[in-house]
Amino acid sequence: MLTADQVSEFRTQGYLVVDDVLPSAVLDGVRAEYAGLMDDLYADWQAEGRVSDGTGMDFWAKLGASYAAGCDWFQPMDISLPGDAIAPDCPMHFGPAIFDLVVHERLLDLIEVLIGPEITSNPIQHVRIKPPSTRLAADEVRAHITRTDWHQDRGVGHADADQTDMITAWVAITDATVENGCLQVVPGIDDGLLPHCPQVQTAIAPAHLDTARAVPLPVKAGGVVLFHPLVPHASLPNVSDGFRWSFDLRYNVTGQPTGRDHFPSFVARSRAAPETELRDWRGWRDAWYVARARLSTTPHIPIHRWASDAPFCA
Repeated sequence: MLTADQVSEFRTQGYLVVDDVLPSAVLDGVRAEYAGLMDDLYADWQAEGRVSDGTGMDFWAKLGASYAAGCDWFQPMDISLPGDAIAPDCPMHFGPAIFDLVVHERLLDLIEVLIGPEITSNPIQHVRIKPPSTRLAADEVRAHITRTDWHQDRGVGHADADQTDMITAWVAITDATVENGCLQVVPGIDDGLLPHCPQVQTAIAPAHLDTARAVPLPVKAGGVVLFHPLVPHASLPNVSDGFRWSFDLRYNVTGQPTGRDHFPSFVARSRAAPETELRDWRGWRDAWYVARARLSTTPHIPIHRWASDAPFCA
């Protein structure tokens, strides 16, 4: 699926936009699955008196009304546990449609070209549904909902994965445009891992990055932006009237540290031992249930390695 020129561009610039990776059936399945999840969440919030009657409201209307009412739909829709302390009933979502997206053969074909045929689905993964900036609460600072600050993906994992061969696949469920807050990148990976500061978000210390070279990366629904873990990237603000929806997925060479080994990973593809591949979405879900139960009774494990009082954060 990738030409020699595309592979060369990725190796030198650290990113690649690939259109038309995921078929509409896969996207429609994810949308339907999340619409059903939203219906259930909204019904619970309505029963609690937190939102109004949702009759006749579609996914986007319920999403907007829930956010305005202060109902947190992000964590119940996320495909990961949070970086904060984990409760035994912490919500998260793992279903057949999103699993089919994560292990879709065309997506894995792209990853295989870049890191080889032994591919693990990395647990550093998130849903990102970004509301319009005009609808954001004044105190909202989450990277998954507001604009995302400049960072490198290697900087948001543990140091044991600094040599791991890893790829981020940013998958567009809706069209991502400059207006609605698509990604932007500072091309190049030669500067290595830059210092990050865990302040409002874990972000590259401003003096260490020239953002004047930033390039926006619009991509249509079903397209994918591939990232090397050292390329600096961020998102633009959503100044449109609608939501922007994507998923952050990561993949690494099987057997190498994931950067969050306390969270579960699984073999998505193996040419050498195909019997090790996970093919049932319920195994993915259950591994996260087991991790949640374990982590809720043990000391909290921070997901980042940086200290906010480092000299470069001053």
